[in-house]
Amino acid sequence: MTSDQPTSTTADLVISAGRVIDPVTGSDAPGWVAVHDGRISAVGDDSARPPEAISNLDYPDGILLPGLIDLHAHPGLGDGRYGIDPDIHMLSRGSTTVLSQGDAGARNWDRYKEEVIGTRKTRIRMALHIGRNGESNPEGPFTKPEFADADECVAAIKEDDSGAIWGITVNTSVMTCGPSDPHEILNRALEAAEVTDLPLLFGPRRAPGWALEDQLPLLRPGDVFTYCSDPSETTLVRDGRIRDCVREARERGILFDLGHGPVAINYMALGVMNNEGFLPDTISSDVYSFHLGQEQPHDLPHVMSKMRAAGVSESDIWPRVTVRPAEVLGLQEEIGTLKPGSCADLSVLRWDEGPYVHADLEGADRTGGMYRPVITVRGGELIEPLG
Repeated sequence: MTSDQPTSTTADLVISAGRVIDPVTGSDAPGWVAVHDGRISAVGDDSARPPEAISNLDYPDGILLPGLIDLHAHPGLGDGRYGIDPDIHMLSRGSTTVLSQGDAGARNWDRYKEEVIGTRKTRIRMALHIGRNGESNPEGPFTKPEFADADECVAAIKEDDSGAIWGITVNTSVMTCGPSDPHEILNRALEAAEVTDLPLLFGPRRAPGWALEDQLPLLRPGDVFTYCSDPSETTLVRDGRIRDCVREARERGILFDLGHGPVAINYMALGVMNNEGFLPDTISSDVYSFHLGQEQPHDLPHVMSKMRAAGVSESDIWPRVTVRPAEVLGLQEEIGTLKPGSCADLSVLRWDEGPYVHADLEGADRTGGMYRPVITVRGGELIEPLG
């Protein structure tokens, strides 16, 4: 990596780091990134002189990446079961872009746009909940079957001009569906997705009675299956190998997202997935109110650390938190890359050797280091770590 742009002009900011990584090009070397007017203006390695800048930051032990993208999280402001302040718990922890898993539905979408998206620096995209009130009901979104309203969902999407709605979400778990029929709930979500031609973020049914082999064929190319390392009936691994129905789903274009959540991660399953070259397409935190107050802050760098503890290589981790979720969101020309001209969303991390204990749901803990957020840049603006 030499300089990608002439370096004679003045920049607002130059950040230098011991490792500058662009998963799009595969570059990983000491270097720098220059920022001007909220865009990346130039990128170079140690052989190229950076431009003069108003502000210069140097992190010799830092890892400079495109801003991290969390494809499954719960940004909110307390009006719901799960939502937490994204600027405190996501942006300041390295995630410049997050996809909300249904923190709003058709009836509170306008309010969510105004009070959350409109007041926060984090770039937020929405998987609109098929439940008309999203996750705002403390008893769950489907306490009555009619709350899964395809017509209201479609109308809200067609009336929206914000560009912030990515798709639709539905979680068919027992905890979410309550007494409602999960088959009918999913059918209504698929109906809305078909009419609007939008993808679905799908949380599977974990309880016996609805086999994964029967759930996956209902999904369409471009739909995202989350919680894919959950050690339950819906795990992608059985008898030490990737299940045939899972391979068939990926061949049809179904995407798989980690969706860590409380501890929805299984090192045995991840080991099989890693060995068979079948890692999740994206790595996400599913950070929500459950994680507040924990001794170890839960964020996307934390989940990346657990993936590394599971034996996943850094070169496999980087794209799954940058360019690949950017592609899923249709934003790959704007974020997920260090290409000059793209938005100046940047994350600087450092590797803390620890060792730390990284838990999974089965108690098969691993020890290893931890990626720590150092500084985040969102659209050219410096964001200090908080929380």
